[in-house]
Amino acid sequence: MNLKKYFIRALHRLQKGPGYTYKELLVWYCDNTNTHGPKRIIKEGPKKKLIWFFLTLLFASLVFWQWGILINTYLSYNVTSSLSIGFKTMKFPAVTVCNANPFKYSEVKHLLKELDRLIEAALERILQPTPGNSSENASPPLDLRLWHQIPLVLIDEHDKDNPVILDIFESDQTAGGNQTAGGNETTADNQTSADNQTSAGNQTTAPPAPANIMSEEKKYKLAVKLCSHQGSDNCTYRNFTSAAQAVTEWYILQSTSILSKVPLQERIRMGYQAEDMILACLYGAEPCNYKNFTQIYHPDHGNCYIFNWGMDEEALNSSNPGAEFGLKLILDISQQDYIPYLSSAAGARLMLHQQKSFPFLKDQGIYAMAGTETSIGVLVDELERMGYPYSDCTNNGSDVPVKNLYSQYNTSYSIQ
Repeated sequence: MNLKKYFIRALHRLQKGPGYTYKELLVWYCDNTNTHGPKRIIKEGPKKKLIWFFLTLLFASLVFWQWGILINTYLSYNVTSSLSIGFKTMKFPAVTVCNANPFKYSEVKHLLKELDRLIEAALERILQPTPGNSSENASPPLDLRLWHQIPLVLIDEHDKDNPVILDIFESDQTAGGNQTAGGNETTADNQTSADNQTSAGNQTTAPPAPANIMSEEKKYKLAVKLCSHQGSDNCTYRNFTSAAQAVTEWYILQSTSILSKVPLQERIRMGYQAEDMILACLYGAEPCNYKNFTQIYHPDHGNCYIFNWGMDEEALNSSNPGAEFGLKLILDISQQDYIPYLSSAAGARLMLHQQKSFPFLKDQGIYAMAGTETSIGVLVDELERMGYPYSDCTNNGSDVPVKNLYSQYNTSYSIQ
């Protein structure tokens, strides 16, 4: 009944309209529309009617022309987008595990013996012990050959216009010529200092530290002196506001220089071995061990071990989400055997990445603290970028004029 009443009401409305012929409907539309053109076509005189007819036809044609361009542009891109939310079987990522300390101190102690004595003496000079409390007088003379290659210096900025540069193992120093030290990096042209050091063979005894150079009324910065060659006056100073950071950076630079002269196989032996570091391993419900990891040598972290790298074996799949179906490790970092002054962090360096890609741990790795449980969740967002003409993406990198430095691993870059 309601439907019948609706049709009757609609019929009555049509009967009250302008009529039933197409001409009458068109005239009724032009007379009642809010567009300017059709209304003036039926109401103006012959000349204006003709002008308004051409204007209306012109702009209507422009509108349809623009619509045609937009539709053709849209149809020219053969793109299909699909969005799905859920979990599907996918490849489990490669997991790289390294110790935060690259070498066992018990293995490299004999190589770093002189460097350790040198940094301890430098710390005493920086902290300025009172006369008589220094241990330098009771210890054997220091070998300053390493120190003279890349020394640490104090920059006295009490007078900011004329800063004074003081070598930690030199005394009675004065700034001369055009020696300056400003900003973060400064070049010194003419550096002079009174050198009171005495030498015996290849050994040099460090003189007492200058008195009161760390007084509260003065401002000091610790810097690393970098010269084009030893004995050159053309030097650059890398400033540090933290003494701990300066000492650590200097120690890393010197220890890296010393250990780089050791053969690679010997450096691998002096690092942390997989059987000592990986105590327990569980992937899903299946046990695993250190033999399931691939060993590589990383320049910053020493021996690193990669699980599911996919180089020699098929990559593992992950069919279920959750911590129970992932990788579980118990690691022994042997913190008691860490190298002093080399790193302020204790733990493991971890990174999750794609198979057959080299792990850039320094840029993308994370630390897992010692003595704690660390859980890492992964949310995967896959993007497949189209090549020409949509972008400049390359298919396999063969057309990029850059040599792959990691080709020995049969791998591609993970950062481009």
